[in-house]
Parts: sequence; C-alpha cells; structure tokens
Amino acid sequence: MAESTPAAIFDLDGTLIDTYDAHHAAWRTACAANGIELTPAMFAWSFGRTNPAIIRRFWADEGRAEPDDGTMERVAEAKETDFRTELDRSFPAMPGVPELIAGLRERGVAVAIGTSAPRENLELAVDRLGIADLIDASVCGGEVTLGKPDPEVFLLAAKRLGVPPDRCVVVEDAGAGIDAAQAGGMSSIGIVSTGRTDAELAHADLVVDRFDVLRPADFLRLLDGH
Repeated sequence: MAESTPAAIFDLDGTLIDTYDAHHAAWRTACAANGIELTPAMFAWSFGRTNPAIIRRFWADEGRAEPDDGTMERVAEAKETDFRTELDRSFPAMPGVPELIAGLRERGVAVAIGTSAPRENLELAVDRLGIADLIDASVCGGEVTLGKPDPEVFLLAAKRLGVPPDRCVVVEDAGAGIDAAQAGGMSSIGIVSTGRTDAELAHADLVVDRFDVLRPADFLRLLDGH
C-alpha cells in the first residue's frame, strides 16, 4: 500500500460480531471447570485482552499461584473450543458490516482486523461474514506479546498494511481498545455493542451504536482532522 493510503483497523469481538454472550458462557464454563466463579467485574476486565493475560488475572483474583504454560494452554483451548461451537451454532453478525467494509474498499481505504482472539476465531468470523476478499491484513492474539490497552496489535496491523499509524482509524467496542488506538497515534471509532455504554467509549473520536449509521466519509473526515 502507498504510504498515503488511509486504513481502517477493526477489532473482532463485540465489533464485527456481537460475541458478548458466547464469550461469557465459554469463560464461565472454563472457570467453573477450574473451581473459579466468574464475576461480572472479571469478565468486563477481560475484554480486548489475550487469553494468557486473562487466565493469569483470573487465577490471581482467586489468590492462586500463576498457572504454568500447560495449564494456560489447556484452559484457553477448552474455552475457545466452547466459544467456536456456540458461534457456529448461532452466529451473531453485527448488521451492516459487509456493506461498510465494501464501501471503505471502494473509497480506497485499506482494511485490517486487529484482535486478541485466536486465528481460528478470526477465520471462522471472516468466513461467516463473507468478507475474506475485503481484508488486506490481520493480526491475532497469538502474534502479539501485549494485549490491549497496549497498541501492539494495531501497530502491527498498520505495519502489515504499510500504512502509518496517523492514517489509520481503529473501530473498537472496548475502552481498552480505544486506549490502544490512542496510544498508537490512531484515530478511533467506538461501537456501543452488548455490555457496553456510551460513557466507556466517550474518549473515542466518534461513538456510534450501530454500523449502518457509519459511512466511509466518516473515516476520511477523522483522518483529515487528525
């Protein structure tokens, strides 16, 4: 991509797909299998963060020693398997996603996905959304060391697109994701999905409650004013 190319980087969970209920059920089951009660505060903290970080925090909240790599891998695999099973059974696509992304591409905006989720989750979502041919780059949780609010995932997505951070607009449903965008020097759009409030996303450059009110011109306006 030319350096002047504008780009949109989309989060996955809660942004392209409304996965709140599926993630909650999967984490609740994974925690219960290990004698941990998942509280609302624990679940809310997990948004946008990688599985190792989440599992370490859940264990710490229970006063337990940090789990070893084998335990973390086992817990994460069980959780994600349950999650994908639920997603395959009932896929909660956010209305207007394919149309918005197609419109961005038509306006010359490069598109990437930057997520803390595993690659398998992203591939399932992209396939079910029918947007595989519209995505120029992607970054998953296993490809970064630091989860949001660190900007690593978005900065790597921008690098893969060949677009400088100040030409990128991040679309996110979590406050930690907006923090990550800002830390990376990017513009941001907050989408108020299930479990979110306008107040949590108020620090974004633009906040919307559904995709069908967004237009490619909104992204370009943010970049012009960056």
